[in-house]
Amino acid sequence: MDGSSDDFVTPDGALIARSAAMREVVATATRVAAIRSTVLLSGETGTGKEVVASLIHGHSPRASGPFVKVNCAALPETLLESELFGHEVGAFTGADRERVGHFEAASGGTLLLDEIAEISPATQAKLLRVLQEHEFYRLGGTRPIETRARIVAATNRDLAAALASGALREDLFYRLNVIAIHLPPLRDRREDIELLAEHFAARFAREFGRETPPLSGDALAALRAHPWPGNVRELENALERAVLLCEGEVLDASHLSLEQAVGSQDPGSWRIELPPGGLSLQTVERALVEAALERADYVQKDAAALIGVSKRKLNYMIERMGIVHPRWRKNRDTRAPESATNVERND
Repeated sequence: MDGSSDDFVTPDGALIARSAAMREVVATATRVAAIRSTVLLSGETGTGKEVVASLIHGHSPRASGPFVKVNCAALPETLLESELFGHEVGAFTGADRERVGHFEAASGGTLLLDEIAEISPATQAKLLRVLQEHEFYRLGGTRPIETRARIVAATNRDLAAALASGALREDLFYRLNVIAIHLPPLRDRREDIELLAEHFAARFAREFGRETPPLSGDALAALRAHPWPGNVRELENALERAVLLCEGEVLDASHLSLEQAVGSQDPGSWRIELPPGGLSLQTVERALVEAALERADYVQKDAAALIGVSKRKLNYMIERMGIVHPRWRKNRDTRAPESATNVERND
């Protein structure tokens, strides 16, 4: 398929937009890149928030500076504060050397705070001070350190609900929400699906040392009909699997292995089929967790979003059920301390 003159494609293909909704996201992101104001990116998991943050950084006067990313949901509170603010020698047990935090490391560049709604109230208060004063203290430090980092925050949470429940401070929200950019889900920008699919097919074909297989009409129809609850990340995973399985000259629907939508796409209309012998609740719960992990490519924060629980709740369920995966750090290194966090991919 020939590209339209209205298509937006970054040189590395990381961000592709044909739909009016995504072209508006791109236009807003590039327009605000030149200023220092804080940007709040919202949208479902897998919609490309990290990619848009990278676009903002790359179009800003800070493009030659660092682009530092931190997943706030992937770290426990004590470790997150050390990661963000750094620490002095002796700040806590085991702090035997000085550590430069992300705010300091990102000075002169851009700091992406992903999953911003997951941080604790105590850390929110410290973050608010940085946004107000542009300075912070290392853990155990006595002198303020200035930061010139431009802050981009991202979340897949319903912030109105987080504010109502008190999980997110109202004053912090207003500091973060100076410029708001919402990324629509893939199901609401279906014009982008074909362009994205062809890009992913070409990329994975190069990686696998193959010729790029054209997508058949049936494959394109299946892609357009799929609800894509995992958004662009799910589409990327589907094309990687399809290119790997495709042994002919054309990639067709059978290579995609997409789950067919049952009835309405409204989750409220979905019903489980109970076998004659019944099912235990534990069996259903485990099956749901495993399905979410598989759909999210074993990225725990994304799997948690698919089943409507916090990452910490999902982590507890995984440990209780004894589910393991080779990518998770605790399964690769049994000597790691209990506080070690699992390897995560960002949005």
